[in-house]
Amino acid sequence: MALINILDHQTIDKIAAGEVVERPSSVVKELVENAIDAGASAVTVEIKDGGTTLIRVTDNGGGIEKSQIHNAFLRHATSKIASADDLTKLVSLGFRGEALASIAAVSMVELISKIPQELTGIRYVIEGGMEKEQEEIGAPEGTTVLVRNLFYNTPPRRKFLKQPQTEGSYVADLMEHLAMSNPDISFKFIINGQTRFYTAGNHELQEIIYRIYGKEIAEQLVPFHYEDKGIIIDGLLGKPVINRSNRNYEIFYVNGRYIKSTLISKAIEEGYREYLMQHKFPFCVLHFTIDTDRIDVNVHPTKMEIRIADGPAFYDTVMCAIHEALHETEMIPQVSLVNKKEEQGEKSNRTAEKAKVSAPEPFEKRRIAETASRSSKSDAIARIYQKNQSNRSQPDTDGQNSQKTGTQEVTIAYRPTNLRKISEQDSLRETTDYHIEDRSAAKEIPTQKPVQMELFDDKILSEQARVHFEIIGQLFDTYWLIAYEDKLLIVDQHAAHEKVKYERFMKRFRAHDIASQTINPPIVVTMSGKERECYLRHAEDFEALGFVVEEFGGNDYAIRGVPLDLYGYEEKEFFREILDELADESVTGTPESIRIRIATMACKAAVKGNMHMSREEAEQLIDELLTLDNPYHCPHGRPTIISMTKYELEKKFKRIVT
Repeated sequence: MALINILDHQTIDKIAAGEVVERPSSVVKELVENAIDAGASAVTVEIKDGGTTLIRVTDNGGGIEKSQIHNAFLRHATSKIASADDLTKLVSLGFRGEALASIAAVSMVELISKIPQELTGIRYVIEGGMEKEQEEIGAPEGTTVLVRNLFYNTPPRRKFLKQPQTEGSYVADLMEHLAMSNPDISFKFIINGQTRFYTAGNHELQEIIYRIYGKEIAEQLVPFHYEDKGIIIDGLLGKPVINRSNRNYEIFYVNGRYIKSTLISKAIEEGYREYLMQHKFPFCVLHFTIDTDRIDVNVHPTKMEIRIADGPAFYDTVMCAIHEALHETEMIPQVSLVNKKEEQGEKSNRTAEKAKVSAPEPFEKRRIAETASRSSKSDAIARIYQKNQSNRSQPDTDGQNSQKTGTQEVTIAYRPTNLRKISEQDSLRETTDYHIEDRSAAKEIPTQKPVQMELFDDKILSEQARVHFEIIGQLFDTYWLIAYEDKLLIVDQHAAHEKVKYERFMKRFRAHDIASQTINPPIVVTMSGKERECYLRHAEDFEALGFVVEEFGGNDYAIRGVPLDLYGYEEKEFFREILDELADESVTGTPESIRIRIATMACKAAVKGNMHMSREEAEQLIDELLTLDNPYHCPHGRPTIISMTKYELEKKFKRIVT
């Protein structure tokens, strides 16, 4: 008979650490979340060898009182909840009270902390769960935690860690998500002595994305805000041109916590449905604020998963909000004829003289205040510029205006853009969209550069703009060229016609106007109990699609009629695909399998490339395209129209040289 052993305290802590401390990134996550909960406005994270030999997290938060240092490293000791009732209204990131105890059980930890009310701080050392040293020292306000030699006393755990470079990439990915979740906090991330990135903490989410993903991504983002039914959603939606091949760039936060949720992912993808090609996924960064009574965050030890009350209603809310926001946005891709080398050369010339400014360290309150002062000065410059614009004379052909100030001529050059121009060196200076240059000796002034269309600009594909279209002709028997103001529009006749056909088919489907084709002998389908219950619940949907289904005895059902337009598309498999999708509670609206079949029909029925169309047919196609809710993409996500600006053409012909 096996003996039942009572495990000692150290063994219990090591087992518990396995649930919380999986790898170095787990340690960083717990420590940074503690810093955020402590009210820090600046956090610096430094790792060496992927975090296996050193992790240092420094913040300027409230610190830990001397008498509480020992309690902080006890299991299930926390300052964030007091009873089980607090679990239903959590607003902090960490609350279990296991982080410090678990980290200390498998590493050598040194903690330095000071609260504002004290003159001195405390230094506390604990290794492998055993206290080693505690003393008073001079320290700035806030907390610094150093974690050395992770898993030094649990060799099997350390053996299964990956290479330092790989572990470091996990930490980098975590820090990027933490920075995007807290745009009001300045983050600095250092790997092996080299700064990977830093953020200004100026509440600008787009600035953070610029630093992490680059200019090309940041320029293709649409601001998004929704507030209704107790849900607030803020963030940025990526335009279809930056859709990705996996879900790694569907980034969302719930009450400040980065989480993964199949429900939210599917809702976002459904909102993007008309803009996604097959096997493509959207790029978005969204912050959800939800009443704590409606969510359960105590699902997993790492708190990466949550439960949401009334999931289907939440799904519909998110899906509709995203769909409406994208519908209001101009989605015509703008094509540039300027190659990347030329563009990079111009960028380097513009940024060569900019001064280097470092990100604030956690304890540099004076520099943080100066940063805020710079921001207010930049805003003042923008207001002065706007005031001057209202009084300025008609601009010349180069899009600039010269004003006399005494004996010196000052040129105000304006380049409105959708993104703040922030160089890699100038991390904190919040430059506005306008800058003032001393051009007393210069005479040649560059032409105003075209910009990405804004959210509330007049749409090109509208009845108001249609009267100004000038159809030039057909190119390669596939593309139609249209002149509109200072733009050249290029329409793909197949994609445009496919979209028109698809919308016609979908309209007939929604109106229950799809005819059925009787088949003999019937197709017999055997359903499980769950499938049968799902079919009976959605019998009207199958009937609207054109299926005629009867009971055939037992668990068998006979399909005696199929949709006429979809006849010949493996009807039995099609029926089961729809049934499987409807069994998923998150599916609302039209199942994807139906959309795929109707899109295939539209593709086959549409005019093809390399087919000649008359001018009258092209005009009729464009007129029908304007009547659609989303005329920018075909059912498979390809663009129906792209644009090219006069500026790009003139630049390519060297009519503009700057």
